[in-house]
Amino acid sequence: MAWGMPLATFSFVHVVLSLVGIGAGFVVLSGLLSGRERTGWTAVFLVTTVATSITGFGFPVDHLLPSHVVGVVSLVVLAVAILARYGRRLSGAWRPIYVICAAVALYLNVFVGVVQAFLKVSALHALAPRQTEPPFLLAQLVVLALFIVLAVLATRRFRREPIARI
Repeated sequence: MAWGMPLATFSFVHVVLSLVGIGAGFVVLSGLLSGRERTGWTAVFLVTTVATSITGFGFPVDHLLPSHVVGVVSLVVLAVAILARYGRRLSGAWRPIYVICAAVALYLNVFVGVVQAFLKVSALHALAPRQTEPPFLLAQLVVLALFIVLAVLATRRFRREPIARI
């Protein structure tokens, strides 16, 4: 049992939140890359990604795991993103801070997704059973490089504030 529900149900909810967060995150990131914010998608992304990180702490374990560290980092990054977007309304330096935090939060969710894929997909697990083998490291390196490029491009393309209409 986790949070009053069977572990299988809890795992399903956690995975669905993760997948919705990743999907919404890519919609948000595509908007940032085109210089536009997707307001509704942003809310979905932030809420589901926060929920994913929080529910990650609900699994029964007896010691601190690397996934817990990623969860804490993700929640800190998401708190800054939420402050930048809703508290500071993307004004001034908060605009690029938001873009970078959103990209990092999405990256962390995808990073964990790659870890889970190598744990759960038998073909991937056979390639890297300990997750220290070159296929796993290469996959994570490619994901990291892709997100660095996307974050830099999104920061550049989403840097101008819209012109106020009078």
